[in-house]
Amino acid sequence: MSLEQIETRGMVLLGCGKMGSAMLAGWLSGGLAPDAVWVLDPHPSDWLLATGVHVNAGLPDDPALALIAVKPQMMGEALPSMQALGNGSTVFLSVAAGTSIASFETALGAQSPIIRAMPNTPAAVGRGITAIVGNNHATGAQLDMAETLLNAVGQVVRLDDENQMDAVTGVSGSGPAYVFHLIETLAAAGVAEGLPADLAMRLAKATVGGAGQLAEDADETPSQLRVNVTSPNGTTQAALEVLMDEGNGFPPLLRRAVKAATDRSKELSK
Repeated sequence: MSLEQIETRGMVLLGCGKMGSAMLAGWLSGGLAPDAVWVLDPHPSDWLLATGVHVNAGLPDDPALALIAVKPQMMGEALPSMQALGNGSTVFLSVAAGTSIASFETALGAQSPIIRAMPNTPAAVGRGITAIVGNNHATGAQLDMAETLLNAVGQVVRLDDENQMDAVTGVSGSGPAYVFHLIETLAAAGVAEGLPADLAMRLAKATVGGAGQLAEDADETPSQLRVNVTSPNGTTQAALEVLMDEGNGFPPLLRRAVKAATDRSKELSK
């Protein structure tokens, strides 16, 4: 499946909230023709209505792709509108958290090509990372096409097994919230040490954002980058002795946090 096939046969976007909108914006800016896209959304935004795509105007007969981007709790109500496309050549690409491939096969037909994806919220600024895995009916070419589409909002990795998706959810799917909380708490700690709140927040945001960019761009590992900025008996070492404590520091705290998110993802998938 190619972009040309998508423009010829059309694609469907079921749900156009923050994630769906981020993806659609990336595709349109990348040259996808608006009239090749059909969006089904009960509450279309003004932005969506102005894009030129088809909004709540039925479905094409045999779309190349159907992107499922509704919230998991809305799945039961929304999926029936897609059943007519099942067991055919339409590829279903889901970005819904906690909904297994088996659930989609039950709802849409066991012969349907289905690709499950777990993006994260930095997709809204083109800096997301998405993990994908397909069922037995999803071909290599279809996975390649899904990767090409998802590259519009960031990086893409492929999983060996769907069972890995719960851990991906715990690390990158839920991970941005951990980083946002780090920014919150780092700024609050600066205030506690005497900084004005707006200055502390500006310092915290720029520090986390800059360090993240450096970690992605540098040839060194994050461990080596940490060593590089840690002078013996200096200020950074004093802080790291607290943060790296095996009993009360980041290592056990993040292990518990990621495990909690992973376990919850497993519960939602049942």
